[in-house]
Amino acid sequence: MALIIDHNKALSSSPLKVSAPLGAALAFMGMRGCLPMFHGSQGCTAFALVMMVRHFREAIPLQTTAMNEISTILGGMDQVEQGLLNIARRARPEMIGLISTALTETRGEDMGGDVRAIRARNRELADIAVIDVSAPDFAGSLETGWGKAVTAIIRQLVRPAGGKAALNRVNLLPGCHLTPGDVEALKDIVAGFGLEAVVLPDLSDSLDGHVPESYMPTTLGGTGTADVGEMGRSRLTIAVGEHMRIAAKTLEDRTGVPFVVLDRVTGLEAVDRLMVCLSSVAGVPVPARQRRARSQLVDAMLDGHFYFAGRRIAIAGEPSLVWTMGRLVADLGATIAAAVTTRTQPLLADLPAERVIVGDFEDMEDQILEAGGCDLIIANSNARQVSTRHGIPLFRAGFPVFDRLGAAHMVGAGYGGTRDLITGLGNILMESPGHAPDTEHVHDHAAAAAG
Repeated sequence: MALIIDHNKALSSSPLKVSAPLGAALAFMGMRGCLPMFHGSQGCTAFALVMMVRHFREAIPLQTTAMNEISTILGGMDQVEQGLLNIARRARPEMIGLISTALTETRGEDMGGDVRAIRARNRELADIAVIDVSAPDFAGSLETGWGKAVTAIIRQLVRPAGGKAALNRVNLLPGCHLTPGDVEALKDIVAGFGLEAVVLPDLSDSLDGHVPESYMPTTLGGTGTADVGEMGRSRLTIAVGEHMRIAAKTLEDRTGVPFVVLDRVTGLEAVDRLMVCLSSVAGVPVPARQRRARSQLVDAMLDGHFYFAGRRIAIAGEPSLVWTMGRLVADLGATIAAAVTTRTQPLLADLPAERVIVGDFEDMEDQILEAGGCDLIIANSNARQVSTRHGIPLFRAGFPVFDRLGAAHMVGAGYGGTRDLITGLGNILMESPGHAPDTEHVHDHAAAAAG
């Protein structure tokens, strides 16, 4: 059992946390024909926009109500109305995601009431889904905003099945720690069971790096509002990540569709649970392709555990990322020398570590020094300073990753994704000086495999 410690610092000198509004905006990027808009100042929007552009290396559609000193004092309803109408006239989106920020939340604006009043007097907005999300910067992190946005979409768009027969499909609610590549891999796995996946949100269809045939002022793809409305006709909802539990529960309350929350989809045991779940829903055995992939993963774990065993690894990121990576390296025999996350998550108490600190990269560095160093850091690109200072290799994961190509295409989900992740981590550990594996044991393994 790990002790969870919340430092609750007055000042963070090396921040790890990413804001909740950005998480909400990121979720809306997985909706088709969507244009998110921050209800706040231009600076808040510009910062989030730059982070997403640097991570995905794509054009990111993001607007702002551009609150100024006067509207901040007198109220921002006029700014919201003008922003919604400008977007409706110029971009003609299928959906607008209206996201509050600390500025408007501190003032105490009734954004939901304002939106209802604005829609009542503007017919131009009648055919556009306007989803308002309360996601102030001072409450939660990237996971919080993502979860709130998905929950708001479900509350405002999903319709009860109304007695209609269930379709041969499942709802998939991926957490924000999954890349577009992960989501694509999960969709392929679901399709292998003869099922269709309705993904909310679907970044694999919008931020997967494809080039559109013509300019689009909105998102380039994703899940449409009509598909969301029919989620009540699915057989099961599969949520990935503990922060998606509230969204799955909201969907069940509205439609009666049962749900299961998978804490991760990386690792042998975790993917086995996914396979059993899909096999039960589809009423078919696990496909031969996945059985083969499982065998390949087992072999990769046998090959790689010599390089993980006894190695000390530091992990920093959102709770779901820390949990996923922590469990994987621990299963391979590594020791978690440092674990730092952005918010309290009870699940992390089961992480095989001495403690989990809710803090920043300064806390991670302190833990590394206290442990006498470590062999590898798993974190986003902002950990590069700690990595450079102490000469520790850095495996980039999470958000943002802005100093490497292909962050959106990394895959760690499923048997194949886990295998490739083990290979990537293991290769870094193999290159680390002064930490050669016990070759005698390696030879024993080779002999056992041959005999």
